[in-house]
Amino acid sequence: MSPRKQILLRLDASVHDALARWAGDELRSTTAQIEYVLRQALAQAGRLPDDVGKMPRRGRPPKGAAAGEAAHGDQAGDEDGQADRADQASPGPDQE
Repeated sequence: MSPRKQILLRLDASVHDALARWAGDELRSTTAQIEYVLRQALAQAGRLPDDVGKMPRRGRPPKGAAAGEAAHGDQAGDEDGQADRADQASPGPDQE
């Protein structure tokens, strides 16, 4: 993978807020969403270089990943790979 460039980007606050909401809807960070949108725009304009690397994959590996690859940093979960979230569920109105 080629080295990643770090840049300072100044945005209008409402543009940043809209990007952050969109990123949240698609389970991406705001930075990843900006890169995604820029890559789409470059591809659509025919300006995306041929040698550009793929978007980095972040988060939990897919279900079919090898056990050795998925074991690093994962929470303990049941057989389908999902951690038990019952303790994080919000209480009902009669349980507060």
